[in-house]
Amino acid sequence: MASGDVIWAQAWSEPEAGSDLARLRSTAEHTEGGWRLSGQKTWSSRAAFADRAFGLFRSDPAADKPHRGLTYVMFPLDAPGVTVRPIGRLDGKPAFAELFLDDVFVPDEDVIGEPGEGWRVAMSTAGSERGLTLRSPGRFTAAAERLARLWRDEADPADTALRDRVADAVIGARAYELFAYASVSRIAAGESIGAESSLNKVFWSELDIALHETALDLLGPYGELADDAADAPAHGGWAEGYTFSLAGPIYAGTNEIQRDIIAERLLGLPKGRR
Repeated sequence: MASGDVIWAQAWSEPEAGSDLARLRSTAEHTEGGWRLSGQKTWSSRAAFADRAFGLFRSDPAADKPHRGLTYVMFPLDAPGVTVRPIGRLDGKPAFAELFLDDVFVPDEDVIGEPGEGWRVAMSTAGSERGLTLRSPGRFTAAAERLARLWRDEADPADTALRDRVADAVIGARAYELFAYASVSRIAAGESIGAESSLNKVFWSELDIALHETALDLLGPYGELADDAADAPAHGGWAEGYTFSLAGPIYAGTNEIQRDIIAERLLGLPKGRR
């Protein structure tokens, strides 16, 4: 996994369980030496070209709460009983897929954590994803450096409002980098990130959009050209990056859900939607 020789997909969301992941209905039934997986997953990240997947499955349908009785399982995408149906994107690039599992056998050794404790493992995964591993600092510091070069080459020095937006993007990228270093230091010391990872996820996803919007405003009408167009400016690539940035507030848990977590678990505000 670390070397990239094996590509992994995330098999969490289902047609009836997206942000409310605990409502998932795919099942894991214990059998001799392993488990039988059945059900459907959708919007599975990288599943269109991945080798293996990890996902949550309901192993105890009689559990008293939806987030209990779930098991976290790994499985190969070329296993008998697995059907991968790619989901097309507007840019034509492969990424997501639907997964259909029909009595797919996986051995006991491919369960992560304890059977029935999958929710705890999944929340640990999500916390790491939102707070540290999903978006490396280099993604934003490199983009901020490109934005600064674009400003120097293309901008009107008299446009101080746009200049300030460029400065905000550079500062935000540096702040995210420092936060990532702090998080790594805490984890190395045996601490955990916890619910504050939701703060980080909201921050970097909105930074990404603002940074790309600033670049497109700098480019003006040239920003609408395809990045490989013959008359596109030398500072290309912003339109495609902007399109992808719009997904940031959605994946890894929508920002609306993250704000609920921030309000309830960090600020101690009452749960308002019942």
